[in-house]
Amino acid sequence: MISIVLPYLLSGISVGGQYALIAIGYTMVYGILRLINFAHGDVFMVAGILMVYITSSGVPLYIAIPLVLIATALIGFVIERIAYKPLRSAPRMSIMISAIGVSYTLQNLVLYITGGLNQYYPTIPFISESVTIGTATTKMVTIVTPILTLVLVIALVLLINHTKIGMAMRAVSKDFETSQLMGIKINRVISVTFVIGSFLAGVGSILYFTNYTTVIQTSGAMPGLKAFVAAVFGGIGSIPGAVVGAFIIGICENIIKGLDIILFKAGITTQMLGLTTFSDAFTFALLIVILIVRPTGLFGEKTTDKV
Repeated sequence: MISIVLPYLLSGISVGGQYALIAIGYTMVYGILRLINFAHGDVFMVAGILMVYITSSGVPLYIAIPLVLIATALIGFVIERIAYKPLRSAPRMSIMISAIGVSYTLQNLVLYITGGLNQYYPTIPFISESVTIGTATTKMVTIVTPILTLVLVIALVLLINHTKIGMAMRAVSKDFETSQLMGIKINRVISVTFVIGSFLAGVGSILYFTNYTTVIQTSGAMPGLKAFVAAVFGGIGSIPGAVVGAFIIGICENIIKGLDIILFKAGITTQMLGLTTFSDAFTFALLIVILIVRPTGLFGEKTTDKV
């Protein structure tokens, strides 16, 4: 039974790590601004498109990868300055509408540039190679993803807990107005938050599109939504929660995708039941259950409104 489940488990851990890198961006922005950045999934998609076009222009991969990560972080910075900073004192609904507008702007811009045609992601040496683990044959990216995700999360936690900018982030997330009165440069903190979130989304895009090798203007929609669900599931505003939620969703989603084959090979069923259809539905059904049972998520803290 373990040999049957192993390929789907490994795939789930890999996808979970990729979701985690996107989910961190959602949870960091929400922790500081109380804003759901709906354009974040599209920033992830743009990182994929940038890699396609930069490498196709003849730039070697060892230069293209840092360029893509820097450009993705810069895009996050520009989006915050243009679409969110002018609305800092506006109602949250206005900022949310602005986020949706940025999302569709990025999608339509990519649609215009690519003509809606599939763009094929370049093959990245080492992480694209096949490797055998037990009875499962998979790509090296499956092993690299969870390790790299954990390294980046640990580095981020250390930055937040042991640096001046990290201390400012924690202060702003606790009390925005008081932090401003105490002299913390709010705009700088918010910009750094968007840069870090976008950078991690860029890393996630490299890992994700190594497995799913075509990129189109809507490629960031579903991973972005699932990463958002992971952030809510773990407790939005909590980085460890977002990571744990992402791994749980990634593993469950991939096991459901292979559930027909698992049950058939295990002799439990004699025909395919079409359960794979529900792999995406599971993620959003889980969100509904979590919001009903524990609205703050696994690691979320209850907040009290000031009177």
